[in-house]
Amino acid sequence: MMRHLFNFMLTLAIVAGAAYAAWSLYQRYISNPWTRDCQIRANVVGIAPRISGPVIQVGVKDNQEVKLNDLLFEIDPADYKAQVQIAQGQVLNADANLKQREQEMARQTDLFQRHVSAVQDYQNAQDNLTAAQAQAETARANLQLAQLNLSYTRITAPVNGYVTNMNISPGTYVSAGKQLTALVDTSSFWVAAYFKETQLPFIKVGEKAKVIIMGHRDHPITGEVRSIGWGIFVQDGSSDPSGLLPAVSQTVDWVRLPQRFPVRIQLAPDPGLPLRIGQTVSVAMRPNAATAQAPPAETVARP
Repeated sequence: MMRHLFNFMLTLAIVAGAAYAAWSLYQRYISNPWTRDCQIRANVVGIAPRISGPVIQVGVKDNQEVKLNDLLFEIDPADYKAQVQIAQGQVLNADANLKQREQEMARQTDLFQRHVSAVQDYQNAQDNLTAAQAQAETARANLQLAQLNLSYTRITAPVNGYVTNMNISPGTYVSAGKQLTALVDTSSFWVAAYFKETQLPFIKVGEKAKVIIMGHRDHPITGEVRSIGWGIFVQDGSSDPSGLLPAVSQTVDWVRLPQRFPVRIQLAPDPGLPLRIGQTVSVAMRPNAATAQAPPAETVARP
């Protein structure tokens, strides 16, 4: 009898312990959210020339790291140099015409004040001077535009980053506004972590997070929550017809699952760890670490 009672109590204790462990793990999962549905993101700058022409020089290779203002490629500047010379000649011509009109205006003013010339001649001189001034301004603007187009023949890196999908070579004819390659901004890497809507109340802006990139499990990174998404694309099409909201697909269709919303996590700089857009990431929130670093309310200096 005692043996059966002991076995019953032992079984009951094991079941109770397992239930408590499951409940504790569930509470920890809810209060300290984590997810493996994360990806590395970064700003991608599309490189497109502002003018058209044949490429005469390529200064980088595919997947090369570049710094701000490094030469990416150069367009043949011959045509644009000629346009600058034409514009310079137009400026000289407009200045000469303006000087002539100013001299004419000075003569007509003197004659008009001495009542020698008619009012019509004086007014015509004024109109001619105004037109000459406008022509001179237009000529200078055309010269400035020609000089800008000449400077656009050298396409440089707008940010520090990595050139990717580089498919041009000398001799390629490029068109204005057509994107030719992508530049990944190295200063903009962040993590898009998708958490369930039941976990969002436990995630606050400014909290710390432990980020582990697949393939670098022994090299965790510290992140910080910067923002929480305010909307996702609804599959039934009842909102956001433009498709600008992120689309988050459900994993199981026959079970009503909580929606997942993107949480933007900024990564701490770590030069020893290469980051690439699309890398798979695991994120575990660490709210205790964030609260531990905050000073007590009594120690905060009052103004």
